[in-house]
Amino acid sequence: MITDGGISVCIDNALTPDTKRLLEGTERALYDGLSLVKAGRHVGDISDAIERTLKKYRLGIVRELVGHGVGYELHEDPEIPNYGKAGRGAVLQEGMTIAVEPITTLGSTDIYQARDGWTLLTVDASWSAQFEHTVVVTSTGCEIITQA
Repeated sequence: MITDGGISVCIDNALTPDTKRLLEGTERALYDGLSLVKAGRHVGDISDAIERTLKKYRLGIVRELVGHGVGYELHEDPEIPNYGKAGRGAVLQEGMTIAVEPITTLGSTDIYQARDGWTLLTVDASWSAQFEHTVVVTSTGCEIITQA
């Protein structure tokens, strides 16, 4: 079975009030989203919580990159956007394994793929962050199965 996870770190000389806001807001959005994971909830409940937190921190949301189901493949259904409306989208089922992953910027939310075919960059070269955990959906919440 496959899991997916990620963290962003900043070296000391690049830590500014803006990069601190970027890291804190993105990580806070992850945990705010995870707090709503529970069997019977809609994907939109998670998406809405993430979006509200990111707006509070004044961060751009990269809309092309979303959370997702994981298991036998790295990217499975359902998709879990980092923006949306509560009460909409797929209903989470007990035992599902999903990756929740806010991806944010301090500037433009437009991205492109580098020539290496893997690296993603913001079009304006602004800072970006990602925090991600894979969780198992339970009847009472979720169990984090990745480690940061």
